[in-house]
Amino acid sequence: MARNTQFILEVLQENGMVSEEQVNEAWEKVAQSGGKLDVIDALKELKHVDGNELLNLLAQQYGLEVVDLSNHVIDPDVVQTMTPEMVRQYKVIPIYKHENIITVATSDPSDLETIDAIRYILKKDIEAVVASKEQIDHLTDHYYGSLEQNVDSFMKEIGAEGDIESQLAKATEGAENVEDDAPIIKLVSLLIVEAIKLRASDIHLEPMEKKYRVRYRIDGVLKEMESPPKYLQSNITSRLKIMAKLDISEKRVPQDGRIQLKVEGKEIDLRVSTIPTTHGESIVMRILDRASIQIDIPKLGFFSDDQELINQIVALPDGVFLVTGPTGSGKSTSLYAFLSSINSPHRKIITVEDPVEYQLSGINQVQVIATIGMTFAKALRAMLRQAPNIIMVGEIRDLETAEIAINAALTGHLVFSTLHTNDAPGAVTRLIDMGIKPFLVASAVRAVMAQRLVRRVCKNCAAPYEPEADLLQLMGLDQEFVKNSKLMKGRGCAECGGSGYKGRMGIYEIFMVTTEIQNLIYERVPSSVIRDAARKSGMRTLREDGLRKAAAGMTTIEEVLSSTMMDEE
Repeated sequence: MARNTQFILEVLQENGMVSEEQVNEAWEKVAQSGGKLDVIDALKELKHVDGNELLNLLAQQYGLEVVDLSNHVIDPDVVQTMTPEMVRQYKVIPIYKHENIITVATSDPSDLETIDAIRYILKKDIEAVVASKEQIDHLTDHYYGSLEQNVDSFMKEIGAEGDIESQLAKATEGAENVEDDAPIIKLVSLLIVEAIKLRASDIHLEPMEKKYRVRYRIDGVLKEMESPPKYLQSNITSRLKIMAKLDISEKRVPQDGRIQLKVEGKEIDLRVSTIPTTHGESIVMRILDRASIQIDIPKLGFFSDDQELINQIVALPDGVFLVTGPTGSGKSTSLYAFLSSINSPHRKIITVEDPVEYQLSGINQVQVIATIGMTFAKALRAMLRQAPNIIMVGEIRDLETAEIAINAALTGHLVFSTLHTNDAPGAVTRLIDMGIKPFLVASAVRAVMAQRLVRRVCKNCAAPYEPEADLLQLMGLDQEFVKNSKLMKGRGCAECGGSGYKGRMGIYEIFMVTTEIQNLIYERVPSSVIRDAARKSGMRTLREDGLRKAAAGMTTIEEVLSSTMMDEE
């Protein structure tokens, strides 16, 4: 949309802010720029017009309010009312929302067509206020991503100038048209650097019918970023496949690869996964920072009583300890933390993983390679001949692997592994359903821990709050809970990107196999019966653990509800 230049010039001259000679000088500057400047910007550059004075004058002419957005925080719900494409196309930003009215800030109140267009697209009442272009651009970059910024500035900020570009360029050595694709390499490096800067765990490149969508997963929540032009989709896909050493000619089947980079002295692995979709190949890159996994058990989010219980479990001489939960719930992180806590020179620890996500010092790690027959079961058999004290199996996927893990536990090894079940007691019935005899499960399994990840309240903008009555009723809570709690909620700030959350923590359900539970397993009772018995013996459910962390101000009741809704009956 174009600004009403002639009207603005008339207003400036009528108010004596510019002379005719100054306007002519500005037009000459416009001509010299080859049309890159308009006359209003030229007047500002020549310092004939003060930007703030012009803003106030135009706002007065159109009866609009001037707002200062220098410290403004936009609510996440308001951010979602407009897409990044709309915000950048129309050069406005939504700042408030009340019922059916959305307030947007514009730096050009003369552009009435923009307000009408937004009103038509959103089917909402639009109220306009005026703010400086610089403030609107700053908030746009902060809340909607900043892919238009120069990659070099990002490199300087993280102390890795040119590093990623050179590494990505090197990864394409031997490919055709590398020089022609230099801008693509630069764009890919920008995508990666910004994701690292924003603490993203995944980069999603998704081909839509009319656009190439880019999303980052930050603290478990997907956030849409500025999208590259649709016509660059095939170029970006080809470059990434070359870098990940994938077959660039094969577009019909899923492929997996890896890109290794060094950023700010840290080793970064990108696990690349492609899958064919209707409008092209969708790519997901999982960002693995090898240094970030060096974590202590207390940092996982355990309270002292649960931490003491975990310390007792990992100190056992033998048995199976399972960690359960859906993909992305932090199971691998927990297992690595447990192994690190018991890693010492007098213990031999071997892991078999698919893939080896992080390298742990002092621990023997084996990579599963199914294409050459190196399966979990085969690797596990070989590991037992290495006389280990402790074994970690990345995941129990089939009966053969489960049997070897159980037998290893029964012959004096401590075995860590993961399993996909909704809750901790469900792991017992899952093993039996896979074909393991109940008496073997009862004898070998020592404990099971189910976990989920919830977002932490941002410490920088945390403030006390009182949840709505409907939410308390839904969670089965009363005012007594609120009175005895220190409930906190982030108001949204620059530190957390306006979300009110920064980082994630675990909530846990630790199930100990007692003598009573063993008897129930022998009898092959349903999982619900085992769960009831475990709760009577002191097991705290995922929701209960989440609520006590919400009560301590570490997370919110809403987060606990969204993470455990399917875990409670």
